[in-house]
Amino acid sequence: MKRIKEKSSAAFILAGLLFSSCLSISTQEERLSPPLKSVETYRLEDIRRYVTEDPALAIHLIGVYRSRFSSTAAGSPIDAAEMESLEAGALENLRQAQALAIQEKRWADAASLARSLAALGVPVENTGGEADFVLAEAKKLLEAGNTLPGFLAAVRSHDIRPLDLEDALFFLEAAVTARQRRTASFFLAGAEQALKRAAEGEGPESGEGDPIPEELRIYAQGRDSPQDMIKGVATVLIDRGIRLERGRGVPDRVLGSAFFVDASGLLITNYHVIASEVDPTYEGYSRMTIRLGDSTSPRIPARVVGWDKALDLALIKTEITPEYVFSVVDRVVPQVGDSVLAIGSPGGLEKTVTMGIVSALSRRFLQIGDVIQIDAAVNHGNSGGPVVDTSGRLVGIVFAGIEQYPGLNFAVPAERLAAALPVMLEGGKAERSWLGLTVAETSNGAEIIYTAPLTPASDQMIPEGTYIHSINGEQLGAPQGLLIPALQDLLFQARPGELVSLEISGGKDLPLTKHVLVTVPRPELPLAEAVKLDSRERMLAPLFGLVLAPTVGKAFSPSYLVKKVVRGSVADEAGFSESDPVSIRSFRVVEEDGYTLMEISVKKRQTGYMETTMQLLALLDSPDTL
Repeated sequence: MKRIKEKSSAAFILAGLLFSSCLSISTQEERLSPPLKSVETYRLEDIRRYVTEDPALAIHLIGVYRSRFSSTAAGSPIDAAEMESLEAGALENLRQAQALAIQEKRWADAASLARSLAALGVPVENTGGEADFVLAEAKKLLEAGNTLPGFLAAVRSHDIRPLDLEDALFFLEAAVTARQRRTASFFLAGAEQALKRAAEGEGPESGEGDPIPEELRIYAQGRDSPQDMIKGVATVLIDRGIRLERGRGVPDRVLGSAFFVDASGLLITNYHVIASEVDPTYEGYSRMTIRLGDSTSPRIPARVVGWDKALDLALIKTEITPEYVFSVVDRVVPQVGDSVLAIGSPGGLEKTVTMGIVSALSRRFLQIGDVIQIDAAVNHGNSGGPVVDTSGRLVGIVFAGIEQYPGLNFAVPAERLAAALPVMLEGGKAERSWLGLTVAETSNGAEIIYTAPLTPASDQMIPEGTYIHSINGEQLGAPQGLLIPALQDLLFQARPGELVSLEISGGKDLPLTKHVLVTVPRPELPLAEAVKLDSRERMLAPLFGLVLAPTVGKAFSPSYLVKKVVRGSVADEAGFSESDPVSIRSFRVVEEDGYTLMEISVKKRQTGYMETTMQLLALLDSPDTL
């Protein structure tokens, strides 16, 4: 009888272990599965309404239904014929909206709608493409005296489709009239390119002789000296009242630099310099002024016009006419080793010029794009100052340095400033587009490693583990390390609310799947909302670069195997490798400081499966998001 009891007990224990293992695997699989958003919140009545009110959103929602319900037999409330009818109606309303924008000469809106129609594969040649509308907007702005946005729009048009000779000469003359030498140089080059195309039979004949007036050519080919340029640099002073330090009140001051980019008194600086002026969470006193000379010069009141926190840029304005204006049009893409000058107010010492070289390119320190590393000496107070080459062309904007390593300093590239300025000129916080994807650069291309909940990408169930082939029909082609910034550039010009086409595949030589998504405003911290909605196991991929797979572990305390380690991620730097068993001990989010903290146990294969516990930190403003 005793042996029977022992057998029963052993059987019970074995059954319990099997149950526990099954429970553990089931729990792991559940925690690694994407949270599904109920499409019942989108009723057919909503789509019918959006067909008229917001046709782009209607097209996106029709795509959502098609992604989630493959057939009416699967429980879909869709009637296929009605969906096609609604889609056709939404498309026609997009066309009509564009026609109205053209009629009313709202060229920026017409260009935005042209991009949405192009994402759907709808020809727009009969009404004009994006380049036509951006060029018309540029001329309209210049005629109204808005030189900065006008020149920026002209450059954007030229980037899409090179300017013809007549248009290049028009902007060249406007730049000379505005006394912006480097801007004039850009349009002179555009005019010469148009002449070359004409000589090669690719454009209209220009006639005999040089059609470029000599006085315009002479001015554009001139050069501004550092003595000229320092007249366009100012010191930014932020007075934040008094702060307590060891029981004593001391002045709370923020010091930075800025440079004029328009004769109306517009200047560029860093967001972190003026953050207290616009940050809604800042509750103290804050007042901004600029100074054009030394400490004896008067302080001139200034205000913030617009800002882009993701790029650490801000546009400020003061009511004075500057002696010198920097061009953000004739920017340069530098090469490693090029000589550069940094101009600013280190420690409040105004008009300081330091020289160095471009030490490296493609550093990933900001949410969007990449930055330049320079070795020119910069210190506290240089933030927001210009970096120029020896020809006077704008290279970048100083934004950071590493105190303990004086030769490691960084600048936002001038080309990113030029791309960001049009939205900042509209005023307020710059809104960028967002799809809800985290990607990793691999040998096979840009792999989607995470789809955030309640985003356009999760709406249409964009699968993780697939690869992005193209955005808006533009295939990816970028050097190693630049693939993600190249993807972000393709999305950068899209307004929130525009349609974007995304082609993905399961790998090389596999069929492509096309999705058309509506973009939404990019969150300030892209992954802050995701950590509230998703499991901590899934969040390890976008935050730490650790993709997990289920394995048999302890009941009620699931363990996992490492399925993939993203190259260059926190997990990669910590020495994780594929097939390492791991178990998450704790996971804490500190949203106010913008980071997450995880304690994880791992048995690394590289160390003979000896178990160790590690604490890892990751930021919520990942630079690998779209």
